[in-house]
Amino acid sequence: MLPALWVSKTGLSAQDMNLTTISNNLANVSTTGFKKDRAEFQDLLYQIRRQPGGQSSQDSELPSGLQLGTGVRVTGTQKIFTTGSLQTTEQPLDMAINGRGFFQVLLPDGTVSYTRDGSFHLSSDGQLVTSNGYALEPAIVVPPETQTFTVGEDGTVSVTTVGNPQPQIIGNLQTADFINPAGLQAMGSNLFLETAASGAPQVSTPGLNGLGTVLQNTLENSNVSVVEELVNMITTQRAYEMNSKVISTADQMLSFVTQQL
Repeated sequence: MLPALWVSKTGLSAQDMNLTTISNNLANVSTTGFKKDRAEFQDLLYQIRRQPGGQSSQDSELPSGLQLGTGVRVTGTQKIFTTGSLQTTEQPLDMAINGRGFFQVLLPDGTVSYTRDGSFHLSSDGQLVTSNGYALEPAIVVPPETQTFTVGEDGTVSVTTVGNPQPQIIGNLQTADFINPAGLQAMGSNLFLETAASGAPQVSTPGLNGLGTVLQNTLENSNVSVVEELVNMITTQRAYEMNSKVISTADQMLSFVTQQL
């Protein structure tokens, strides 16, 4: 059997996974705080028929040798944590981080997750929660008779209530950062989980220790570039077609052999 069939088969599989990654990026082009993925490829083992540097005679050596590759594979997908464009809204509960950092969200099982999606809501008891009802950490509870809700760039949350125009501080937002954000585990719902690869979270006040500031009435858009993803899709399609052509050519060669011998 021609080795080219198996080599091109790995190419088809790799490009299929690459297209899946691209399609997920395009599907989330409007997802708040979404970070795009990039597929990473690696060539497979080589069959060394003639060792580079081997002796071809007593006084000479092979300059390159004979090495036959066995294909390609996708080794992983990397999250690209570049900041998306910031969009101003009219909602006081909308927040965005201008720079590094993540909002902390408490899951029902007590685990702390992390997100760049700052479109928060109020629960029935006045607590700031995500669209899935998960509480912001540390907890921020808004008084019932609140008239204005203000979040400072350093995360200070203050409100004014009916009959008391003097601002009252009700809490302080804290954000977390990681040495390697690309090592976070994406769990869906715009949430990430800490892993051994990401390192431990470094929690601090927004604007300090390299963390970005918090912007109220603002949301961070997805960092997916539609034009870039369409170009990547065209490149992936052509690479898939070329691998398919190799399989077709190898099949014709085998067909010729079986018919002639």
